[in-house]
Amino acid sequence: MDTNETAPVLVTGGSGYLATHLVAALLREGRSVRTTVRSTAREGELRAAVRRGGADDARLTLVAADLLADDGWDAAVAGCAEVHHVASPIPLAQPDDPDELIVPAREGTLRVLRAASAAGARRVVLTSSFAAIGYTPKASGEYDEDDWTDPDTPGLAPYPRSKAVAERAAWDFAHAHGGTELVVVNPTFILGPTLTADLRSSTHLVRQMLEGGMPLAPGRRFGIVDVRDVVDLHLRVMTTPEAAGKRFLAVADGSTASFLDVATILRDRLGERAAKAPVEQDGGADLPRLTLRNDRAKALGWKPRPVADTVVDTAESLFALGLVRG
Repeated sequence: MDTNETAPVLVTGGSGYLATHLVAALLREGRSVRTTVRSTAREGELRAAVRRGGADDARLTLVAADLLADDGWDAAVAGCAEVHHVASPIPLAQPDDPDELIVPAREGTLRVLRAASAAGARRVVLTSSFAAIGYTPKASGEYDEDDWTDPDTPGLAPYPRSKAVAERAAWDFAHAHGGTELVVVNPTFILGPTLTADLRSSTHLVRQMLEGGMPLAPGRRFGIVDVRDVVDLHLRVMTTPEAAGKRFLAVADGSTASFLDVATILRDRLGERAAKAPVEQDGGADLPRLTLRNDRAKALGWKPRPVADTVVDTAESLFALGLVRG
């Protein structure tokens, strides 16, 4: 296997919010990038998104491959020493049948790992989620990479359950087969500028605030991380030898935020353009304490952006792309 920088890098799910940023970053570094998409019908939109990210797409190639089918994965991984597995379903609403998320998340992850292992890839960096770490309550409210969400936690929604099941399956595979190294990045709530007009759950919520579609902010506290910083962490853990076999919680510094905090940042920083953002929180003002540790990522020199800058940059990208109505 060629491990030098002339070998192509595989990014799965290349048309997504995070993946387009990752593809653009790799191309800006001069790497050749291969990315998987379920269909090449929207190739033009993906290439436009990558160029919007300041990259020349001449070294980008697309391969059709679906998380639920074996076809295409061997060709996608062939010749790649490095694989970033980003593709995973993220719903705007939780499905009635949990398997709609759990099956593609788990089976897709294993499909990519099997193909990468068979091709002799050096390392796979998997995008998991804080949902696989901190959705089983702890009295302390403090979480780091040693914590795991129990898929059998009462009342656990399908999405966090799918992330926990898929990541567990990935580690089980890595421990059983050896060879290809596994590293996992566990982002919290991802915000930051979008390169695509196909909004995913996090950016969609910011648009709702700006358009007045969220009269009351949901009463929830969570960690936030910038999409550009998740990309930076992906690149760091791919090239850091001692990152092999570890998880990395990706969250910005400082206290966690609420949806009302996000709305307040929008109003304070954007004035009239954010006048429709909510000013009250559903269920009152008191929310449980939550402390998330990013020490392991910062030990690699990772420096996340301030949350307020991330929130504003998210909104500005929505305005620039004409995605905010009214």
